[in-house]
Amino acid sequence: MKKLIISSTSIINSSESIRTQERLAIFLALIAGYIDATGLIQWKIYVSFMSGNTTSLGAALSTDKVGIIITSITVISCFLLGIYAGTCISLWKRIKNQILTFYLVSVILIFYTIIVYFYNINNISSIAIVGFSMGMMNTIVTSVGNQKVNTDFVTGTLNSLARNTAMLSMTDDKAEKEEYKSNAIHLSFLWIGFLSGAFIAPFLLDYFGKWTLIIPALLLLICGLLISKINFKN
Repeated sequence: MKKLIISSTSIINSSESIRTQERLAIFLALIAGYIDATGLIQWKIYVSFMSGNTTSLGAALSTDKVGIIITSITVISCFLLGIYAGTCISLWKRIKNQILTFYLVSVILIFYTIIVYFYNINNISSIAIVGFSMGMMNTIVTSVGNQKVNTDFVTGTLNSLARNTAMLSMTDDKAEKEEYKSNAIHLSFLWIGFLSGAFIAPFLLDYFGKWTLIIPALLLLICGLLISKINFKN
């Protein structure tokens, strides 16, 4: 009986953990979509969608478009550095609470917004700072249950969504059907989250102007505080 209770409790905890991961992933995807659309409007470059930037870089190299080459290399390099830094932080044994990445990304965006308000910063510096923060944010949630996810770009999300949908339609095993169905739902919501963030970005950019990135910064800060509070209670 005791084993049964323990088993039931672990299943409930696992289910709650997956739901938390899913909500957090959607939240981060929304912010990523918002910032990515903002970068595209302001600097004509993606700050999280590196597939598009790689295509632009390849085309620019063959046509000698120096400006695009510089911006593409800058954002790709800084995005990779952000992922490297975020991964190192998540693996650092001295850090018990992984919410630190939330705070770091938030602080970077807040300081950047304040500096931009008072001083003119060139596009290369802006792209480097925001690209780095997006790379770091990409390391906060890397999976929902057993399904690997990327919250900062959707090519992999759509690929996984199509694959899980195909496997769902081809299998007769009930357990596998449930797993593929669950994965497909998680991935669909993740894509919708990113799309929603990109959709609202132009409206808020027109309204807030130079303060537009303060919104995702504050949302990340609040989310980090709420998660820290929940973890402390548990």
